[in-house]
Amino acid sequence: MSNASDRRQLIAGLGAVATAAGLGGRVVAAQGASTPFTPARHPQDEWMGAMPGKHRVVLDVTSPAGMPDGIRFANNLFNGHKSGYGVEEADLALIVVLRHSATAFGYDNAMWAKYGKSFDRRAETTPTANPFDSGERVQLSALAKRGVQFLICGTASRGIAGGIAGQGGDVDAVLKEMTAHFIPNGRLSPAGVIGVTHAQEHGFTLLYVG
Repeated sequence: MSNASDRRQLIAGLGAVATAAGLGGRVVAAQGASTPFTPARHPQDEWMGAMPGKHRVVLDVTSPAGMPDGIRFANNLFNGHKSGYGVEEADLALIVVLRHSATAFGYDNAMWAKYGKSFDRRAETTPTANPFDSGERVQLSALAKRGVQFLICGTASRGIAGGIAGQGGDVDAVLKEMTAHFIPNGRLSPAGVIGVTHAQEHGFTLLYVG
């Protein structure tokens, strides 16, 4: 009788262990489950989501040296999609972010005429016009006509305005003047890096230019 009783207790104990293990596995699985990440949407970025197009690309331009390639790549995206895929310009959504040391190229000729030396301190002679949107090189305006939208870095713009205002000057007043003079289809982003990342969250593929 003793052996039979011992066997029944052993079997009962093993069953309890198995049940507990099963419940524990389900609890761990439930705790490990997570919902897919969904980026937040902000009213300031609604225009990004509203841009029509079969393809979306954001070009990240950070330096004066990167400007020619940024312009070239944007044109290549339009031309290549048209010739290779039959995609019309209206069906391609492009954003060009001008940030870091490329920020000043987001401002029009009036601002370059007034603040050219502050916009490009490395220039040997004082610039009097946006070198990529003046004279025979109106490349930025031409891209705007093709539908390109430009995002200009607000953080770098404030830095430029601070240099113009000087010690004790009214930085906000200078920045307000500057941001009334964007190139066509230009708009301010609080920081260029935010424009680059939020565009990707709205389905734009990143093309880093440099």
